[in-house]
Amino acid sequence: MTAQHVSSTLAEPNTDLELIPAALRRIRARFATGVTKDRTWRDQQLAGIERMVRECEKEIFEALHADLGKPEIEALSTEITYVANDAAHARKHLSKWMKPTRVSTPLVVKPAKAEIYSEPLGVVLIIAPWNYPFQLLMAPLIGAIAAGNCAILKPSEVTPHTSAMIAKLLPRYLDPTCFEVIEGGVKETTKLLEERFDHIFYTGNGTVGRIVMRAAAEHLTPVTLELGGKSPAIVDATADLDVAAHRIVWGKFFNAGQTCVAPDHVLVEESVHDALVTRMVAAVREFYGDQPQDSDSYARIVNEKHHDRLVKLLDAPGKHEVACGGTHDRSDRYIAPTILTDVHDDSPTMADEIFGPILPVLAMRDVDQAIARVNAHDKPLALYVFSSDTATQEKVLAETSSGGASVNHIWLHLACPELPFGGVGESGIGAYHGHHSFDLFSHKKSVLKKPTALDPTILYPPYTDLKTKLIKKVL
Repeated sequence: MTAQHVSSTLAEPNTDLELIPAALRRIRARFATGVTKDRTWRDQQLAGIERMVRECEKEIFEALHADLGKPEIEALSTEITYVANDAAHARKHLSKWMKPTRVSTPLVVKPAKAEIYSEPLGVVLIIAPWNYPFQLLMAPLIGAIAAGNCAILKPSEVTPHTSAMIAKLLPRYLDPTCFEVIEGGVKETTKLLEERFDHIFYTGNGTVGRIVMRAAAEHLTPVTLELGGKSPAIVDATADLDVAAHRIVWGKFFNAGQTCVAPDHVLVEESVHDALVTRMVAAVREFYGDQPQDSDSYARIVNEKHHDRLVKLLDAPGKHEVACGGTHDRSDRYIAPTILTDVHDDSPTMADEIFGPILPVLAMRDVDQAIARVNAHDKPLALYVFSSDTATQEKVLAETSSGGASVNHIWLHLACPELPFGGVGESGIGAYHGHHSFDLFSHKKSVLKKPTALDPTILYPPYTDLKTKLIKKVL
């Protein structure tokens, strides 16, 4: 199966809207039985995810390929194997995560033991995007399960093959009384958001994120928003340009640029601008050949709507020069890996997150100008700095704000399970991965345990002068 032959022929999935409130009532009643609080139950569900990935790897890949033309290596590394490893990591650490955490107690409450208990929130709603439609549904679900929650799962309707695959497979491997997959689009999501959940986890864009927050406010429901933004890559004159070119091109054109943490644009010191562009153009040819459309290593745009949106960016006259790429084929949902130079500030490519295989490269006078440009815009989900100078690396990290960052590479910080992944400001609210996922879906309950053998009367009325003097000394 080759990327140039993919097609998405399934109709948009849907669910009977009347079934949604009933499903939520059923799952909420099941949560109330306390079954999810048991460590063994949680471990069994996580083991089920591992087994599903192992036994259904081919079926999962075929769905991802049908929707996005994902090459097998890309599907394995960022979706299939990623989910299996995430579940295995949670199983390995589950007992430790579930144990109450002891904290110190001040003199005024001694003798006592103070602990933090992690308890499940209840029934959570997870709304997944289309660019990594399997991983970005399953990874939050793993955290929700580890923390002892039930869940309603809403896969993206934009990737119908993956949505259907998830709806088919999950009930076979997870407790069907505690989890429900709701397929569909806007009307199903709208109906879901009318209901009360104990947490809503949404991955997508800021426009829908605001809709989710407004709906959640009606029930005072906490939300996690994993959004995006124009993540920059800063390259200074000391950078290893060969390595930088390969890593930026790989990170940008992976999944045809449809990655929330892909470098949206490059800010490079002008003294090495031309050299970097030359190397990046060469890297595109090295990775995908002279005809990337024929490459089995290059994915496709998810649908014609997004293809047309990206073509409009390319067709803006006089706003940029094309260093490589620029071609497209709507019937194949193909846009060539494209590098742009001489990009104007008012170019459409610089207005919003590109989310596709188009990479503007802008020359900067120096790193200070690059930092100033980053800080003049919304805080991005990720930031990348390529430099051989440690002081420059630390300067960029210290003087900019982003959800996460990588030095001399692209988005590999996501591969570290104990690094929290999330945005800041416009790029998101909250973070997850590893232990942070468990914490996200847990309520941290403060517990103080006092013995009864000692019961000093100093705090009790009547409040005498002597008690006042003693209290002042203790406090």
